[in-house]
Amino acid sequence: MSLFSLRQKPVTEPAVNTPIPPKSAPAHPLDALTGGVFSAATSGERTERLRAWLDTEPTVEQMNEVFKDLSHRDRGAAKPLKEKLDELKRQKAQANAAEEWSAKAQALLDAARLNLGDALAWQRDAARAGAPLSREPLATLRQQLADRIKSIEDLQHAVQVEREAAVLIAQRIEVLSTKPWRDAQHTADALKADVAQWQQQVDGLTQDTQWGSVDAKFPPMVDASRQQLQLVWDAFAAALAQAVAADADPAAPLPAVPVWADELRVARGEPSAADAAADAPAQAERRERAHTEVEAAVAALEAEVAQGHGKVTPKVANELRQLLKKHGRLVAGALESRAQAALAQAGELEGWQRWRADQLREELVAKAEALNTAPEGQRPSGRKLQEAIRQLREQWKTTDQGGAPNHALWKRFDEACTEAHKQVEAWLTQVRQQSEATRAQRTALIDELKAWITANAERDDWKQQLRELHGFSERWRQAGHLSEKAFADIQPQWKEAMHLAHARLEAAQAESTARRKALIDEAVALSQAEPLRLDAVKALQQRWQAEAHAVPLDRKHEQKLWEAFRAPIDAAFARKTQVRQQQASALSAHDQRVLEAARELEAASQSGDASRIQAAMKALDEASRAAPAAPAPGAPAAPVSADAEAPAEGEAKPAAPAAPRKLVAMRGDDRPGQKRAEVAPAGRDGRRDGRDGRDGRGGRGDARDGGRFGRGARDDRAPRGPRLGDAAFRAQRQAMDAAQSSLKRLAEQAHGEVLSQIVDAWQSRDAEKLPASQALGARVNASQRGAWAAALGQSTPASGDALLRLEIAADVPTPAEQLSERRMLQLQLLTRRHDAAPAETWPQDVARVLASSHDERSARRLQNVLKALLKR
Repeated sequence: MSLFSLRQKPVTEPAVNTPIPPKSAPAHPLDALTGGVFSAATSGERTERLRAWLDTEPTVEQMNEVFKDLSHRDRGAAKPLKEKLDELKRQKAQANAAEEWSAKAQALLDAARLNLGDALAWQRDAARAGAPLSREPLATLRQQLADRIKSIEDLQHAVQVEREAAVLIAQRIEVLSTKPWRDAQHTADALKADVAQWQQQVDGLTQDTQWGSVDAKFPPMVDASRQQLQLVWDAFAAALAQAVAADADPAAPLPAVPVWADELRVARGEPSAADAAADAPAQAERRERAHTEVEAAVAALEAEVAQGHGKVTPKVANELRQLLKKHGRLVAGALESRAQAALAQAGELEGWQRWRADQLREELVAKAEALNTAPEGQRPSGRKLQEAIRQLREQWKTTDQGGAPNHALWKRFDEACTEAHKQVEAWLTQVRQQSEATRAQRTALIDELKAWITANAERDDWKQQLRELHGFSERWRQAGHLSEKAFADIQPQWKEAMHLAHARLEAAQAESTARRKALIDEAVALSQAEPLRLDAVKALQQRWQAEAHAVPLDRKHEQKLWEAFRAPIDAAFARKTQVRQQQASALSAHDQRVLEAARELEAASQSGDASRIQAAMKALDEASRAAPAAPAPGAPAAPVSADAEAPAEGEAKPAAPAAPRKLVAMRGDDRPGQKRAEVAPAGRDGRRDGRDGRDGRGGRGDARDGGRFGRGARDDRAPRGPRLGDAAFRAQRQAMDAAQSSLKRLAEQAHGEVLSQIVDAWQSRDAEKLPASQALGARVNASQRGAWAAALGQSTPASGDALLRLEIAADVPTPAEQLSERRMLQLQLLTRRHDAAPAETWPQDVARVLASSHDERSARRLQNVLKALLKR
């Protein structure tokens, strides 16, 4: 039975003092309405119950009341309810918008005269207001408006077509007046039918239900065309009836048409007016002149029609008609056909140009009116509006050059442009006021600058003055915009004031420049002097800095002067540095010996021979400590650098030994067996506490007295050698570091070989394979090695305690399965107070292990133990 089962107590009867669960909280008042939304345990359950309640389509008031309470309890669960309420608000807003715009559309449809601009703007404004145009009844109303707009536009187009048809019929009647009257008589019936049909079509247009909604220019246009065609037809019919009567009765008067009158005179046997007026040669000349004039007029008309000039074409066509009336009988049939074809093309071109010009004018009128009807945030303002009005007026002039003017459209266009120009005038007034304020601000700034000049006439803090003048310039630059003319008037005043303000500063800068040039000359002279005086250079640089801080100059100019000042000093220091480098590069004989010894040590380090490395290290140490050889008699003395003669910069000169100070006070010695009056013996450095240095480890100079590497004591070693050059010192240090690393690596390799030899001797049980005593190190003496060799000749059972004792002595880890035995052994060792510790008997434990049988696991454990023990 487990410990847990023992701790459990069987429950045989219910507890007497069982607490009574608290009563459930009262239900929410809206819980019954919503189907248990407020009593749900989780948010997901509340959301599901809320969606189910929304499917029952509750009223808006109920949803608002539920959302008000539920949003405070669970905002995530109330999200579907919020979306439903937002959707209802959206639908209500769209319904209100649909009702409003339906009323507007119905008012447009019920009006007797539909304004096309209002009808077109209805759909745009309704869509902008968010009305549901794709739903009923707005969809039907939009289609009805579109149909009515299309019918009105078609009616207006039909009016333009009928107007052109009336012009063509009138041209046909004029052409008949240039032909024989019998041809006109044969064509009169068909022409009369066409005129009657045209009148019927025009009457049908005027009786259309949408006629009252067409543009105001179209009814006058129809009336003018009807009256003109009727007049032309009545005159033609009267002239034709008179010609028929003159043909039946010779006494009847001749018609007013010249061609018909001449034809009737010839039929009566009377000479024609032209024949009676001229003889045969004159008649031929007249025919030739008529042919030439008509030919030129036809060519000019064809050229105008080919180029599409709409304004010149009617004039040229009218001139050709007059020539045909005047010389109709004298023109050949081919030329007359050509002239009639050109006149027909000119009529078509004139009608098209007039129609296209009206279209362009209507577009310009719409653009001009849009400048006034656009929303407040989308209207161009200021300069853009002025340019837009100017461009519209230029385009109107260009349109008038290509066709007949339209006064009704011009009136609308001019009124729209005039209304839009009111905004331009307001903007110009505002710009004028801003310009005046800016000009006043700039004038006040000039006056302030003049007052500043008067107030600072005696100041000499040039840097502060330059900052203040720069502040004036920034204020002038940010003062605001002026027109080119106004700026050209006030800019000279500002320049004159700024010139006066900079006069004293510029004079001071000129004087400072002269002083700096003098300093440059001094720097050149100082750099050429030998030796270079550092104190003079430093004083000269301080004078330059003082001058630079006192008077500011232009940055580029000041930089050039500074470079001119610095160049000779830098060159002098460069020469000095070069001389020092040359002196340092010249190695002495002592440095050469040290370099050669360092190269020998590097070669020995690469060879891997420990004895050779140690010998090379000793040779390098001796070479660095050896004194330089004395020069031979009569030989020139070796050059000595300034660094060798004098102590290095920042290095203190060796001071003479100070005299011992007189004892003024003495601390009593309270140690057992000491007398108070005795003075403690002084150390080697004069300390009364008997210690060498602070703590008996010697003074600070001990390491220095033993050489660069601090080897040896100060008293029992030879003094260090002469000072080495930089190259020799670095080579010596690098060679010594490399040699020490090589010795350490070789020692580690030798240690590993010793361990391998011990394991191999144990495995083969051959005492000859054991390493020598010197290889085992100072931790193992000759007798202990003999005990190990004797153990290899024995064969005893394996002892686990020996390995455990060795691991305890070496403080190395033990395999996991033997941790409990190690702890037990440690407890036993604690109880054996008089027994030797494992750290003292480890050579005997090794002998016990070597006497036992060999196995790989024990060999690895022994190797790990000896790796730590033989190093200590």
